[in-house]
Amino acid sequence: MGKAEENKQKKRSALLSHAFSLFLNKGISDTTISEIAEHAGVGKGTFYFYFKDKEDLIEKLIAQKAEQLFIHALNKLNSHTEELSVEDKLILIADDLLEQLNKDKRLLKFLNKNLNYGMYKRALLREEVKNEMDVSAMYHQIIESDGSKWKDAELMLYTIVELVGGTCHSVILNNDPVDLEHYRPYLYDCIRKIVSVFRA
Repeated sequence: MGKAEENKQKKRSALLSHAFSLFLNKGISDTTISEIAEHAGVGKGTFYFYFKDKEDLIEKLIAQKAEQLFIHALNKLNSHTEELSVEDKLILIADDLLEQLNKDKRLLKFLNKNLNYGMYKRALLREEVKNEMDVSAMYHQIIESDGSKWKDAELMLYTIVELVGGTCHSVILNNDPVDLEHYRPYLYDCIRKIVSVFRA
């Protein structure tokens, strides 16, 4: 990578990093593009070189954070040497994602306020993300690893993502209705049942 490209990457990373910090501390609606640029040490015009608008930045920031979470979870899955069922693979990934979010509650708050399956999908299917990590291809590789056929693989993923995301926010942040350790076995039983419903 040349010096000019390296500088471009540094500026883009600085904008994403400072935007994330400002969003956490002030909220998205109260954070302006001018503030993001100022905190990143660049001019406002430079912001528009990298992002169309604040929504574009938010989507790219979600993609970046989601990519980091999934890479960590997939690396953990790949470190397992024993043979795992599809259910166990999906549960291992869900478990690692929950552990990461449990350790970084500010990230959980940010993702929960701004994230749904549609946003996740748009973010992770962006070409620049797919070049680094094709989550959809990896998901299909996991669920097809035992030769199973599926009624609607995308709908199964949607159901699992919405279940995990929708139920764990309050459990992790408020221990409500129970703490994560108490809830975990029920959640994983539900994931097993979801997989059984969608297996052809």
